[in-house]
Amino acid sequence: MKFVVDTHTHTLASGHAYSTVIENAQAAQKNGLALFCMTDHTSEMPGAPHYWHFMNQRVIPRFLSGVGVLRGAETNILNVEGDIDFSDFCLAQQDWILASLHEPIFKPLDKSAHTQTLINVIRSNKVDVLAHLGNPNFDFDFKAVIYEAIKYNVAIEINNSSLELSRAGSAPRCLEIAKLCKQMGAYVSTGSDAHFAHAVGEFSKVEALLTQIDFPLSRIISISTGQFLEFLQLRGREPIAEFSHLQR
Repeated sequence: MKFVVDTHTHTLASGHAYSTVIENAQAAQKNGLALFCMTDHTSEMPGAPHYWHFMNQRVIPRFLSGVGVLRGAETNILNVEGDIDFSDFCLAQQDWILASLHEPIFKPLDKSAHTQTLINVIRSNKVDVLAHLGNPNFDFDFKAVIYEAIKYNVAIEINNSSLELSRAGSAPRCLEIAKLCKQMGAYVSTGSDAHFAHAVGEFSKVEALLTQIDFPLSRIISISTGQFLEFLQLRGREPIAEFSHLQR
């Protein structure tokens, strides 16, 4: 099982990450990636960049160190209504949008409230993937949220950092989420959640988990450039001309 797309990476612009986009691209090339997504934190995260950071990503070449660059953001879920801290104008300029629950922005409530929050985010049709759902501080009804994600073609991220460094207690929950995604037919993405360049394209924990349950490759959007770009079009994204040769 080889993943060629990293759908979740950070640069020093996020405020608590430590590498540049050039360093991330070099690491992506070293680790055999074909594409990686720039997904710095949006405005409500302490230390996050000004929205101009996202609006000006068009100045970044589509390929760095031979690896394709997707312009995106990791947005913060703000409330039970499912609002995120990114305007529709900014959303329209991006290739890829993650949505996440983070304790500094969304104080943990209860299982029912978290479930409704995630369902509302999905139904907004503003985000492509729900990130690091294994966090035990944000318990939710796995089946209800995955069902809604399937209905709206929103991917479920299996986050390598959650299995390794971050969000203690995530591993058994990620395994259960992945099993349900397999059983129900959801799309999953693999994100390193790299906050330092050496972690870009590092998926050893995710690979072990998905291999353990024999997850179908056809539902892993980061397993090939073709599947990833097809998923973007399924989400209603316009094709990226510079990547047209990668869909073959």
